[in-house]
Amino acid sequence: MLDLIRKKQRSVLVKIVFWTIIAAFVGTIFLVWGKGSSGPGGGGNAVVHVNGDSISYQEFQVAYQNLRQQMEQRFGRSLPPEIEKRLQLNEQTYEQLVDRLLLLQEADRRDIEVGKDELRQAIADVPAFQRNGQFDRNLYQQALAYQHLTIRAFERNMREQLQLSKLIDAVRREAEVTDQDVEQEYRNRNEKVDLAFVKLAPGRYEGKVEVTEEVLQAYYREHRESFRQPEKMALRYVRFDPDRYKKDITVDEAAIQEYYDKHQERFWVAEQVKASHILFRLTPDMDEDSRQKKRALAEKVLEKARAGKDFAELARTYSDDAGSAIDGGSLGYFTHGTMVPAFEAVAFAMKPGQISDIVETSLGYHIIKCEGYKKERTKPLDDVRNDVRAALLDELARQEALDKAMMAYSAHRQDGDIDAVALANGLEIQETGLFARGDNIGGLGSDDEIGMAAFALKEGELARPIVRDRGVVTFVVKERHASYVPELDEVRADVERAYRRQESVDLARQAAEEILAALKAGKQLADVADKEKIAVQETGFFPRSYGNFVPRIGTSEALSEKAFSLTMDAPVVDQVYVVDDRFVVATLIHRVDADPAKMTDAEREELRSSVLAVKREEKLAELIENLKKEAKIKVEPTLQNILEGEKTQ
Repeated sequence: MLDLIRKKQRSVLVKIVFWTIIAAFVGTIFLVWGKGSSGPGGGGNAVVHVNGDSISYQEFQVAYQNLRQQMEQRFGRSLPPEIEKRLQLNEQTYEQLVDRLLLLQEADRRDIEVGKDELRQAIADVPAFQRNGQFDRNLYQQALAYQHLTIRAFERNMREQLQLSKLIDAVRREAEVTDQDVEQEYRNRNEKVDLAFVKLAPGRYEGKVEVTEEVLQAYYREHRESFRQPEKMALRYVRFDPDRYKKDITVDEAAIQEYYDKHQERFWVAEQVKASHILFRLTPDMDEDSRQKKRALAEKVLEKARAGKDFAELARTYSDDAGSAIDGGSLGYFTHGTMVPAFEAVAFAMKPGQISDIVETSLGYHIIKCEGYKKERTKPLDDVRNDVRAALLDELARQEALDKAMMAYSAHRQDGDIDAVALANGLEIQETGLFARGDNIGGLGSDDEIGMAAFALKEGELARPIVRDRGVVTFVVKERHASYVPELDEVRADVERAYRRQESVDLARQAAEEILAALKAGKQLADVADKEKIAVQETGFFPRSYGNFVPRIGTSEALSEKAFSLTMDAPVVDQVYVVDDRFVVATLIHRVDADPAKMTDAEREELRSSVLAVKREEKLAELIENLKKEAKIKVEPTLQNILEGEKTQ
């Protein structure tokens, strides 16, 4: 297994680069980014400038919404505010846009071109532009018109996508693998260590910190500014709810047909296969003899399955996959990208009723039975008519809500008379309560755009309507409180907590140093930890290929490197390590070394392929990193505030 952390980073990078503009047809917003506006000024609403090209705020918003939708699909639900902040979607969006723009500039420098025939074929291959599997020019033009996009603009973006693909292929071809690389990867996968450790959290020492009035006042004098209270404000707002207008909207059959024709990709169903399997699990610590016994058992069970024995009963008896075994090995229907590649390749190549040969994956040996198959298809209108009608009604109602809000904004933007807005539209005025920049806004939730607009709003001015999932919002400032540094008594509890946290770190570090000294003096970790009433934990065996990640401890490059330099003669780490704000002391329990001379030819080839795949992505990552180092990148304050606010929340 290759470096897990770096592998995750690279997979994200590839998705960034190949973010297809066709995905935008899934929603109502079309992603138009490209190389932005040329020249030092960029655009009037530019938020990032990269080597003279710019990225607009609109492009950033669209890219952010696309990324957010991807994450929601992955989670299967709307992102809770705390998850959204933890993912740092604004930062990810910024990185994606800058990386893509740098690669497009590099493609231009390398004179990478896309011919007319290439472009024409790429467009014809887009499912959203096809009817019955064939390119339909009328559908193509309708789809672009519906997204308010010209053919010229779309083809420019498609040409850039193809440029990127060619550039990335060229960069990846530069990767090479040596025999030393293969042998090192063999060591990474097979050399393993098992550590015993203790983790000391500063929190357990906070109660031991002595606090007096004198030290508290001295601490506050030194850190007054860190207790500054931020500027706060409260809003009065109205929400134009689309549901209010649905009863007045008529949706006829022609409109339903038109909507369906323009959004057929929403009703596309991917190719699926239904399969059952029997798993004979392999684990990293298995020796060759144990693996051979598993293989022999798999072959014996395969003979029984092909002799007509009930496959479901065999799965219940022999499968190591407890989750599916209880259902006779059934995995149900699944699409491409759901299972590990080797398993999936076999499953989709089979016909219903067929039983596979033994298939080896990272999980072990599988026997697969194909139970059913469904071709990719677009659901006919008659099957989804109610869904289409509901989606169209939602869209028309959202547009009506926006139109109403914009009319109110045009009438009252200067006088800020939100009472008149509410009265004219039969709406209720709501209030948020006080909030600071980046805070959750009462009644409106966590919303950077509303927060930014609120703090930029002048007294007595009506905010430009902002579209949200629950409707269109406009507001005025109710009250505004300036930032100030409070007296100690106002924040005494916060100051004491901060002081205790600071001092507890030193106490925890001191305790960890004492434990380490005792181990170096020859004492056993269990004895020392028992005396201090601290639990001793074990990592379990883990290989070098985990990279900087140490199981049950966390990510630490220094500790990971040290772990594999420990020996049974010198098992104690050289220092106290800080991982996730905890102090760690560790000692070696067991060690398994690896000898590359024991590699089989098959293993060598598999490792070479794996290393090559990684090196190809490393080449791409290295190129982007170098481009960033050489680039002139300027982030405008508008976006800088968003990014910094996300990091501090």
